[in-house]
Amino acid sequence: MLRRLYQWVIDLAERPSAPWALAGVSFAESSFFPVPPDVMLVPMCLARPKLAWWYAGICTLASVVGGLVGYAIGALLYDSLGLFLIQLYGYGAKVDAFTEAYQRYGHWIILIKGLTPIPYKVVTITSGFAHYSLFWFVVLSVITRGLRFFMVAGLLYWIGPSARTFIEKRLGLVTAVFAVLVVGGVLAAVYLV
Repeated sequence: MLRRLYQWVIDLAERPSAPWALAGVSFAESSFFPVPPDVMLVPMCLARPKLAWWYAGICTLASVVGGLVGYAIGALLYDSLGLFLIQLYGYGAKVDAFTEAYQRYGHWIILIKGLTPIPYKVVTITSGFAHYSLFWFVVLSVITRGLRFFMVAGLLYWIGPSARTFIEKRLGLVTAVFAVLVVGGVLAAVYLV
């Protein structure tokens, strides 16, 4: 079953509409959706390694634009939609501590959390709620999201064929490691914030 799902994702990644889907997932992940764009970026880079840089650019741009929506949710709609989303992901009790941390370490919070598997929507919504500088929010989001997505794309560009072979031979292991990273990121966001 896992192998069929993998093949389906690879086939989907080769379609002409895949960049639009990648942009949609990247946008949504930064504002309200729990699935990281890596689930599309990785297979797309494996399916077409020569377009890896283009895909990373799409991810970065869509993630920053989605981040602006998350920021707006935090700044303008926190009492309704923002609070609902934060509580839905289990971070409700951490918002005060997160907001307080923004007063001291806002730049570092955005830079570090934007690189990790911690859901970026928590950063975007809380940035708006804490009324963090919109200019710096955008600049730091471009840096951190770009760095994250271009590192993934670069790695797959340079070792693409061998990475694809490795993944296909050890699909169960790779899936388990990816799941652990995602779950670990969510748990880290809940317990370390």
